[in-house]
Amino acid sequence: MDVTAPPAAPGANDACRRVNQVLARMGDKWTVLAITSLAQKPRRFNELKRLIGGVSQQMLTRTLKALERDGMVTRQVYPTVPPQVEYGLTALGQSLSVPVMHLATWVLEHLDEIERHRDDHDRGRP
Repeated sequence: MDVTAPPAAPGANDACRRVNQVLARMGDKWTVLAITSLAQKPRRFNELKRLIGGVSQQMLTRTLKALERDGMVTRQVYPTVPPQVEYGLTALGQSLSVPVMHLATWVLEHLDEIERHRDDHDRGRP
């Protein structure tokens, strides 16, 4: 019996790598939390940091820059002293917010059940 995989189509590895890069960004917890926080309206950096909770300034900055690079987030700088910066979702980011918000809703709806399963598992109960 031959158990070797058939040869990959030309460009398949490149396509997988590219998809993997995007999925890694979209599956990151800080990305999910940033997208859900921006889904309703644009927000300033410190407001986002407070809403997300637990994210460092450096990690939030990295996340927002990556989302801006991917075309999901806009960054608007207002000429005030000190400068105010506001982040919002682009049309592409809004389209991503739909499945992300469904995922967030699912998590909230099932959180108690998931935690019960974790507790049972950790105590050695089936």
